[in-house]
Amino acid sequence: MNATPLPSRTLVAALVRQALQQSGSPATAASTAQRNPLLVNVSARHCHLTQEAVEQLFGPGYELQPMKWLYQDGQYAAKETVTLIGPRSRVISNLRILGPCRDINQVELAFTDSIALGFDAPVRLSGDIAGTPGAMLMGPYGFFEMPEGVIRAAIHVHMHPDDAAAYGVKHKDYIKLKVGGPCPLTFEKLLVRVDESFKLEVHLDTDEGNACGLKPDTPVELLK
Repeated sequence: MNATPLPSRTLVAALVRQALQQSGSPATAASTAQRNPLLVNVSARHCHLTQEAVEQLFGPGYELQPMKWLYQDGQYAAKETVTLIGPRSRVISNLRILGPCRDINQVELAFTDSIALGFDAPVRLSGDIAGTPGAMLMGPYGFFEMPEGVIRAAIHVHMHPDDAAAYGVKHKDYIKLKVGGPCPLTFEKLLVRVDESFKLEVHLDTDEGNACGLKPDTPVELLK
């Protein structure tokens, strides 16, 4: 008899937070008009690549293979990883590629990753890479040199326009994220990103997630 597959972490988080909302927890304080339950997920270090970069690293005509679909529609963690070579000749192997391919090359690191590798990576909105450090990537087929693109992604929240209206914010505004639990913490400048394709989701990096001890059942609240 086949075993019943376990639900994904994202699904568990959604169900837990939905239950918290229905029970009147602080996570419902913003509005009951939300299209989606509020998810706060930790985004580990990763990279986004152009098709040109993928082919230099994995071979001509190579296409990324989805390994795991992410919460945002159409986004996935690819099966493929690369090695990131830092200024101190230290490396991070198995740096996950997120797909699909984009029109820029970008590496997103946490602060501790940046220090370990020797990057002076600024905090930036994804896609804002002008003047950022470059890096060398190594794949099974070859190398790819990025002239720029290494950043620490600004803590941010994805919102559909309906969610933005419910919270009274617009694209590139700031909102606060209050995290409860045994390590309560309030992030004062959470960047709002609004798009028709987005679901309501906050992205923290691993340093930020560890600082507040984030777990699937941790109560969270967005504050204007």
